[in-house]
Amino acid sequence: MRVDPFAGTLARSEKKIMTGLASPAKIQKFLDQTSYSTEGIYRCPLRVLRERKAHCFDGAVFAAAALRGLGFPPLVFELIPNERDDDHLVALYKRDGLWGAVAKSNFVGLRFREPVFRSLRELVLSYFEQFFNVAGEKTLRAYTMPLNLTRFDMIGWTMQDGPMDHIAEALDRKHRISIITDKAARQLALVDERSRKAGLLGADEAGLFTPSPQSSPLRSNGKAPIFR
Repeated sequence: MRVDPFAGTLARSEKKIMTGLASPAKIQKFLDQTSYSTEGIYRCPLRVLRERKAHCFDGAVFAAAALRGLGFPPLVFELIPNERDDDHLVALYKRDGLWGAVAKSNFVGLRFREPVFRSLRELVLSYFEQFFNVAGEKTLRAYTMPLNLTRFDMIGWTMQDGPMDHIAEALDRKHRISIITDKAARQLALVDERSRKAGLLGADEAGLFTPSPQSSPLRSNGKAPIFR
């Protein structure tokens, strides 16, 4: 039987919280109740639990750890926009052969998905209309294949911040699958104002990427961040 070092690190009160995350929907509720992080740092699942703060990368990795506690493999994948927006990381789970998702986001529509999608592509397309920047441009263009976080068990990804950089680098190397042609992308309409306002309800403005012709989002290693 696999010994879970994460569970062994928790205080009694923390174990009680994790025990309460008894379904994907309850994991999502926990993430919704955490503060949105606008800091350019990663937090491991243990730190998210203790500080109650996360952006989408932290939230997805935390959700993967919590889903693992429910018997699901700890899977994440990345939703990739054009150069005028931030990437988005999502935790995946599969029930009865159908995909669902748990996610932390500054945007209302980029969070939980019930397990009703027959393929990853179907799941990704469910995010398409809600995946827009502050200018109202629909920016989602591709996604990666899932990354199983068990490969990082030996470096303590649930309990230390350092492995988060390794996870980000592994995602950068993952095969990317396009969902839209360049021609179709050029013909996209802007999000209507009502939908734009709804999608940004409760958003922390400090965490919103504002596109401009001269700028694009960067991580410290020169790659796009995953802070959505």
